Amino acid sequence: MLIDSMTNKNILRNSKSAFSLVELLVVIAVLATVIGLALPNFLGARSRARDARRKGELNQMKTALQLYYNDYKTYPAGSPPTNTAILGCGADGDLSCPRSSCSIDFGAGGSTDCDAANMSVYMTQFPGEYGTSIFYYQVNSGADFCLKTTLENVSDSDIALSQSRCSSKCSALSGADYAVCSE
Repeated sequence: MLIDSMTNKNILRNSKSAFSLVELLVVIAVLATVIGLALPNFLGARSRARDARRKGELNQMKTALQLYYNDYKTYPAGSPPTNTAILGCGADGDLSCPRSSCSIDFGAGGSTDCDAANMSVYMTQFPGEYGTSIFYYQVNSGADFCLKTTLENVSDSDIALSQSRCSSKCSALSGADYAVCSE
């Protein structure tokens, strides 16, 4: 009898140190639920961060364009139909920006095409997405401009606000198009 009770105690002690199949399945189910809830929020945060970067880049370009306007009393021309370049660089402000011959993407003036010491530098480097998903349009014969990009987060409240503010200057705004225009 003494041996039987000791054997039972050892069996009970050994069975308590391992996980049962039900316990493992419960843990797996809880982890799957947490991952299922967290992953979409994480991916959404990344797209919102990319959108915030794009909006910031458009505002930097807006500032550069306003500085150009202060010097030339007109906004630079775009390059229709693709609108992938701004025609406001070089000694006379009539060359395509950015230029491969100069380390400054948006600057005008000076005595030569890339006289960095004497030119007005408006933006040393355009955003990496300029010309692929960020587009520039000159409007009203240089009196206004429109910068446009498409945001990933279509529920961003800034989209509707930007479209209502720039609808008269930016044509064909729709969906997730975010616009920045002269004010």
